Amino acid sequence: MSSIKNVLYFQSGLGVLANMFVLIFYIFTITGHRPKPVDLISFQLTFIHIILVITGGDIWLTDMFELLNIENDFKCKATFYINRVMRGLSICITCLLSVVQAVTISPSTSLLAKFKHKLKKYFIYTFFYFWSFNLSFSSNQIFSVGAYKNVSETNQMKVTNYCSHFPMNSIIRGLILTVTTLRDVFLVGIMLTTSTYMVIFLFRHQRQCKHLHSIRHLRASPEKRATQTILLLVVFFVVMYWVDFFISSTSVLLWMYDPVILTVQKFVMNTYPTITPLVQISSDDRIINVLKNLWPKCHQAF
Repeated sequence: MSSIKNVLYFQSGLGVLANMFVLIFYIFTITGHRPKPVDLISFQLTFIHIILVITGGDIWLTDMFELLNIENDFKCKATFYINRVMRGLSICITCLLSVVQAVTISPSTSLLAKFKHKLKKYFIYTFFYFWSFNLSFSSNQIFSVGAYKNVSETNQMKVTNYCSHFPMNSIIRGLILTVTTLRDVFLVGIMLTTSTYMVIFLFRHQRQCKHLHSIRHLRASPEKRATQTILLLVVFFVVMYWVDFFISSTSVLLWMYDPVILTVQKFVMNTYPTITPLVQISSDDRIINVLKNLWPKCHQAF
């Protein structure tokens, strides 16, 4: 079990470091230039993923709370609430990123073109709505989780060494699960729709370019590379999110958490926020150029 915990520590450490690097890059990009909507969305998604990795499986917060000598009940409620909020925001902001990129690359003759000039005006309000909705919707975690009590009569479901889910009315639990599922299905449906649109657009654009230029002169534009990156992230997100959702939903419905399954869920839950910055770093020419400029300086310093 200790080896598995070391893997989780390595995964979360890599995720935090990679996201911190990307976050610093976007801070300088946003403050130094006129930011694009995609950059602002990616900046917020990166920040969300840092908090998500830190609270995922309470690997980091457990140690921090123990150093601060904070009560177990507060540890549990804070960890689960923040993590649920960040998970909800992750799917919302990823969906927004997919929609904005689809609108950005759409030709002037398409139906989406009329929304281009409205992007910067309305997506700030979308951020506010997403944060407000998820902060309020996840508030049930404050009441449904708490410090583990070694009393069998309470019918608790222990999920960590100090934290457990408390029994909840089956109707309320089913209602929360239904609303969460509907939200996720709706957002994933939008992501798949916009992703299909972008794939069709890229295919048609590639075919047109082959008629105009020889293949050896073809070079992917920044817009095309950004679209391919977002498509990759969306597909990866959909797979990882639904695996995590299936595991957590099954556990809640059966009211049973197996330590092995819980460990697998922690790993799956942190996979997307860990992979996302690595994909961004490897596919964004601006970040690659920054790394190329930093490498000679770091080499000289050592």
